[in-house]
Amino acid sequence: MRLLLALFALAPLAADWPQLHGPARDGHSAETKLNWNWPKAGPKVLWQLDAGTGWAGPVVSGDALVFFHRVGNDEVLAALDPATGKEKWKHSYPTKYRDDFNFDNGPRATPTASGGTVYALGANADLSAVDLATGKRVWHRNLIDDYKPAKGFFGAACSPLVVGELVLVNVGAKGAGVVAFDTKTGKEVWKATDDGASYSSPTVAHLDGKPAAVFLTRRGLRALDAATGKSLYDTEFKPRMEASVQAATPLVRGSEIFLSVSYNTGALLAKAAKGELTEVWANDKSLSSQYNTAVLVGDYLYGTHGRSDTGVAQLRCVEWSTGTVKWSEANFGVASVIAVDGGGLALTEGGELVRFETTAQKYAEKARAALLTKPTRAAPALANGLFFARDEKKLVCVSLK
Repeated sequence: MRLLLALFALAPLAADWPQLHGPARDGHSAETKLNWNWPKAGPKVLWQLDAGTGWAGPVVSGDALVFFHRVGNDEVLAALDPATGKEKWKHSYPTKYRDDFNFDNGPRATPTASGGTVYALGANADLSAVDLATGKRVWHRNLIDDYKPAKGFFGAACSPLVVGELVLVNVGAKGAGVVAFDTKTGKEVWKATDDGASYSSPTVAHLDGKPAAVFLTRRGLRALDAATGKSLYDTEFKPRMEASVQAATPLVRGSEIFLSVSYNTGALLAKAAKGELTEVWANDKSLSSQYNTAVLVGDYLYGTHGRSDTGVAQLRCVEWSTGTVKWSEANFGVASVIAVDGGGLALTEGGELVRFETTAQKYAEKARAALLTKPTRAAPALANGLFFARDEKKLVCVSLK
């Protein structure tokens, strides 16, 4: 009960976007009465800044826009004024990470702002806690030095999950697949599983009367008691090929958990009850997401099906309970999707911002504007009528008011 009360006490303000996929990590924004009647040039750009490398998305907490990127050999966590882009503070440290595939040197994990502290995981598994008001370091530890996980393809990419007084990370080491750290000190509180790290970030749910942390690890689904790390539910769910990633965040509605992976694996909807998982449906034809997370609006999922590296992905509407595809929009491309103000807002990998209706009848596009350039892969943020997004070279802020 204490952990549950702490969880609610740390719940973000509705106007904030303090972590990956928004206040509840489900891609939903509570904002209304936004402006969807854009001119041909698109919504007004308030400011833009040069950005270092990385695919970490921006987050907003109170009067601070937190941006995590790499400049030279340093990973930099900066707080900006959301309305102007003016820097309030920055915190940096050297990183040794080098991408073996020459894609990007990171960071890739979106930071999390909670309880006046920002938690960030760098590409070389540097886990930092920084004071949101001042930018001063609270604590820092390197998870490679501490736990010796196997090297992945693209570095660490798990956005930290804060549950009460714990911050949870998919570390990926033997005996320390998932580790919970004390938010105030960084000390280990518990560790569980032998699962390797995926590129998916966890979410929090309420299963069997208790807060649960729901992970999609390299092995598959892991639902753990958030307070103790005790396993509640697990099942293998991973790509059939080794050269692959799992990157979409699990979605939870009630006792049902939805997972999606590309690479000839597909999607799974499972029901968790009384210690057992029951498959509701599973296939590779409904919604196979390479790295983007779908949003659930009513009884329907809206997300992208397919991979960015082997053709053009589709935007789809899929019935939650059956996996039935209600409509597909070809050549849409992979995209980050936000449910807001009675509709959907998508930021495509090609850098286009698209407003569409969240209806199961047909695809209905309301507005489209070129905002950034390809590849645009970082998850965006929406707070107080302002939309924040980045590509490989710049961070932009546009007004949707």
